[in-house]
Amino acid sequence: MKLSDFDFDLPEALIATRPARPRSSSRLLVATPDHLTDATSIDLPDYLRPGDRLVLNDTRVIPARLTGVRRRADTEARIEVTLLEPQPDGAWTALLKPLKKVRDGEEIRFEAGLSAILIDRNDGAGRLKFNLEGDDFDAALARAGAMPLPPYIEGRRASDELDKEDYQTVWAREAGAVAAPTASLHFDDALLAALDRRGVERSLVTLHVGAGTFLPVKVDDVSEHKMHSERGEITAKAAAEINATRAAGGRIIPVGTTAMRLIETAVSDTGHLPAWRGATDIFITPGYQFKISDALMTNFHLPKSTLMMLVSAFLGQERVREVYAHAIAENYRFFSYGDASLLLPDGDQSPST
Repeated sequence: MKLSDFDFDLPEALIATRPARPRSSSRLLVATPDHLTDATSIDLPDYLRPGDRLVLNDTRVIPARLTGVRRRADTEARIEVTLLEPQPDGAWTALLKPLKKVRDGEEIRFEAGLSAILIDRNDGAGRLKFNLEGDDFDAALARAGAMPLPPYIEGRRASDELDKEDYQTVWAREAGAVAAPTASLHFDDALLAALDRRGVERSLVTLHVGAGTFLPVKVDDVSEHKMHSERGEITAKAAAEINATRAAGGRIIPVGTTAMRLIETAVSDTGHLPAWRGATDIFITPGYQFKISDALMTNFHLPKSTLMMLVSAFLGQERVREVYAHAIAENYRFFSYGDASLLLPDGDQSPST
């Protein structure tokens, strides 16, 4: 497979820079192998069955974008920091711009009394040791940090206070992500209540979305691409709920590619899902045999991205091209703050009341 197989032309005007308000008023394109239906996210329960189970990612995005100053004698340099991942020794891996302006052992000072020492560097990233830990660190980061919006939004506007709520799911609880599980941003209290009335169940799993989700694929032969690794967990409770739904004949529907990648990593060849904790670098491309995911709710993804490869594997490359052509023709909004799709390979998309 070539990278060009997953390319398409997207009008720049369709890239969303703010979410729909209310969240569940976003548009929803329901796609089966044979039908396309234009709907709204609040209509999601109409396309699901009682006894189906949504799998939701409860990771919480941290305000990982920091602006600080490195002082040296009578000179100083402004340093932009994006936190990537905590390390076992308490340090953080981070992107520093410009990294060349900071020497190992030098301090960067931020707002809210937060500062960090650059311990060392590797492969374009640095390791930072902060002066605060635990709740004190979280409180200072909340004051000093900004939400790490995707590059295609930050290129158009700066992150602001609205993003601290907009770029967070309503059920976020496990802090650690530097990007949101964006398919979940369409859910609000009204939609959750409608799902409850419909008899659709929900389970929470955790995958901390990393900055690698935005890294471009740089090889033409996609089989040569090295997938980024992300940390996740499926609790015994969530695994038992999902297995019980499958045993009862209900469908397992991950909300977002992060939840899908997590459960497809952990599931056994027989379709049993155990409790699981670890890191996944699963790379799903056409030809992959899905073991536990029956449908998928997801946003519209970047051309030539690994997520385009994943949805092409799920619904078929040619069908996904048709889905995206329809979305563009009908002015759906794309990417993190954009609209959603519901992919139903089993073909059942008849609205029910």
